[in-house]
Amino acid sequence: MRAVIQRVAGATCTVAGEVSGQTGPGLLVLLGVAPGDSAETAQALAAKIAKLRIFNDQAGKMNRSVVDTGGGVLSISQFTLYADTRAGNRPSFIGAAPPEQARELYGAFNAALRALGLTVGEGRFGEHMVIDLSNDGPVTITLEMN
Repeated sequence: MRAVIQRVAGATCTVAGEVSGQTGPGLLVLLGVAPGDSAETAQALAAKIAKLRIFNDQAGKMNRSVVDTGGGVLSISQFTLYADTRAGNRPSFIGAAPPEQARELYGAFNAALRALGLTVGEGRFGEHMVIDLSNDGPVTITLEMN
């Protein structure tokens, strides 16, 4: 699994004019799933993200996690994180998991975040989504879990 994590003041996902998920202060997580990923991968990545200390403490040092701050997560499935652009100008997505597997593991990832006490807003799997966010920092971290 691959994740791009952005610390946000707030983020919203809209599908066909309807808000499907949102968060106030917290994290926007763009999640890509690979064929070799499993429910265990999803749980490990969720735990890592929940504990990632990228929020400022009282001294202004990044020393607090989203759990520590009481923040939320907006989770968006994004197969394009597995784009291969080495040949030509049109990306190949053969490195991304098939939709059935990706949908299942996206759900497992979100469930794992919730089990850790986080409020999780979601995008809509396989739909065209518009994501509005207010970057905080900006702080953007990439993680990969195999």
